[in-house]
Amino acid sequence: MTIALLSTADELNARAREGRRAVVMTMGALHEGHATLIRTARELAGADGEVVVTVFVNPLQFGAGEDLDRYPRTLEADLKIAEQSGADAVFAPSVDEVYPGGEPEVRITAGPMGRRLEGGSRPGHFDGMLTVVAKLLHLTHPDAALYGQKDAQQLALIRRMVRDLNFGVEIVGVPTVREADGLALSSRNRYLSPRERQTALSLSQALFAGRDRHAAQEALRARAREVPSTRARAEALSAIGESRAAADAHAVAKAAPGSAAAVRAAARLVLDEAARLEPPLALDYLALVDPSDFTEIDDDFTGEAVLAVAARVGSTRLIDNLPLTFGTRETFGAAS
Repeated sequence: MTIALLSTADELNARAREGRRAVVMTMGALHEGHATLIRTARELAGADGEVVVTVFVNPLQFGAGEDLDRYPRTLEADLKIAEQSGADAVFAPSVDEVYPGGEPEVRITAGPMGRRLEGGSRPGHFDGMLTVVAKLLHLTHPDAALYGQKDAQQLALIRRMVRDLNFGVEIVGVPTVREADGLALSSRNRYLSPRERQTALSLSQALFAGRDRHAAQEALRARAREVPSTRARAEALSAIGESRAAADAHAVAKAAPGSAAAVRAAARLVLDEAARLEPPLALDYLALVDPSDFTEIDDDFTGEAVLAVAARVGSTRLIDNLPLTFGTRETFGAAS
């Protein structure tokens, strides 16, 4: 079956509908990351359901001096990728269809979370994003909508909007898709020259350094939990040359459950080195945050966290993040 290209909500609503409708919202310039979202939506909707991909470059979420005019528009190629990935329809409305009568007077406000990190760097961005997401949810009437984890703050805000404003839709986050060298897939990667792309790899390398530091800390804590703090056990460890390891493990076990500062430091070391490359990486922010509100976590934090970074390479601004878990399963169970 040939994929349907629709430009109005009336055309979309006129389609016969059986089963679940899953929607993937994009600004076009589709790549493998989007294809993964579409394939996941296909699985979620099932054989009897419908997958709709929206393609709309939203002017409300671009600030002054940002790349609205040069943002890639590749609808013909997008249609092919959407069809090959399992979509039934592409909804590509005009600006007038989404915003009849011009920019809306009434908009969704992202609140305090929308002013942190990305919101601090791009004032008004999240208000514009949430406004168009709300409108597209109303226009497409999905049972589920899927978004990439790469835009972690966007995903968190959409989930909060849906919960706070009682949207009857399931929000599904899909893990970030990366190229073989670790660079997170993004429509903006095409702007990078070969040398800029080498510098851009520092974003994911910094995240991986933070992740590796975190994994080492958690492994040491796991070791500490396995070693009873008794004199007999200490003497036995000493006899086989493990007294220092046991002491270190116990010291870590008695310390704060998390070591957010160490994770940040490991990531920042990579970013500081990248600032000396040619071309250099210009860091916007590095943050280790609670995904519920995107505030920085402390060293005693336990639970899910997000290590996030944003930087500019040449004229291209890129973001990336990794989820991390601080503390043990036992800790989570005790707190719930």
